[in-house]
Amino acid sequence: MTFVVSDSCIKCKLTDCVEVCPVDCLYEGPNFLVIHPDECIDCALCEPECPVDAIFSEDELPEDQQEYLALNAELCEIWPVITEQKDPLPDSDDWREVKNKREHLER
Repeated sequence: MTFVVSDSCIKCKLTDCVEVCPVDCLYEGPNFLVIHPDECIDCALCEPECPVDAIFSEDELPEDQQEYLALNAELCEIWPVITEQKDPLPDSDDWREVKNKREHLER
């Protein structure tokens, strides 16, 4: 099983989760993070660290977020690993409460 980064992360890309990951399985895109499903050890440390509740266990991923399981697996193969916390995106506060941000995902 793996953990999955979902819609809430788009345009926020808060990296609190990166600091606690013991296996460095998070990957960074321009405005979104993903978790590598084959590297995640299901430790659950990242989930409570996410300030926007964007991380779910694979078996608890909401029905309307299921596409993010495949997106995480796809994008981790092309994006670089992130191992240190970074500053949030400049307008991340404006996007924290926005829902259905899939169209804003930058590859």
